[in-house]
Amino acid sequence: MSADPTWTVLALIQWTSEFFSRKGIESARLDAELLLAHALGRDRMWLYLHYDTPVGEPVRGRFRELVRRRAERVPVAYLTGEREFYALPFWVTPSVLIPRPETERLVEVVLGELIPLQGAEPLRLVDVGTGSGVLAVVLAKELGERLERIVATDRSPEALQVAQKNAIRHGVAEWIEFREGDLLAALAPEERVHGILSNPPYVPSSELASLQPEVRHEPREALDGGPDGLEVVRRLVRQAPERLCPGGWIALEVGAGQAPEVLALLEKEGFSSLRAFEDYSGVPRVVVGFWKEGD
Repeated sequence: MSADPTWTVLALIQWTSEFFSRKGIESARLDAELLLAHALGRDRMWLYLHYDTPVGEPVRGRFRELVRRRAERVPVAYLTGEREFYALPFWVTPSVLIPRPETERLVEVVLGELIPLQGAEPLRLVDVGTGSGVLAVVLAKELGERLERIVATDRSPEALQVAQKNAIRHGVAEWIEFREGDLLAALAPEERVHGILSNPPYVPSSELASLQPEVRHEPREALDGGPDGLEVVRRLVRQAPERLCPGGWIALEVGAGQAPEVLALLEKEGFSSLRAFEDYSGVPRVVVGFWKEGD
């Protein structure tokens, strides 16, 4: 990218798209647009309406640095500091896992399949391993006064800071209580909740190295599920019964091919009305079980 002052919005996008393609980046055009919009302090729609606008050197300097880092496979979300989830913008940092579209299916199952089965009592929920807080924030926005509270837990204090900022950003901080701790250990011994939801680490350790290069920039502890990918899931499933009210539920996002084994884990611990919900690619992605004390 030369210092030629005739660089326009369109010229920058075209050059960068070709550069990213040569680097093996699949979403080359989209990434170029997102990074240029970020460097300009604009949105993508502004780019489409101003393709012929010349871009001055100060902005090009910022853009060059973003392009350099993206070529090193730093995820776009970490470069812009933002990612959309459930049609809402969320702040993200390298301290948190970047929200994936598949996780939206977990929200849809909770809102569409589980909440309607519960009575009028104000709900107490826990979001285990909240990360950037997307699950807790979206549920708080959707449920509002239907909630008593959502407890959002994470072992990482840095992640909890990001999640809390996102809750404030979306005006739902009053409904969410952020607590540091491993899985359900952040709950007091006497606390019982109506629902537990989580997108836990579920990638087998041996598969981490074969994932896209961008993944190496994300926190390993949010991805690594141990030798078979289910190490954290097992611990959470074992802890869940003593934390759930009778009739309460657990809803977990799982990896491709893991649903049958997770359903078996839930059945072994005494959960019933077990079900797996597919994502929009046809992969069983969300596993659900209900707890009835004494069954």
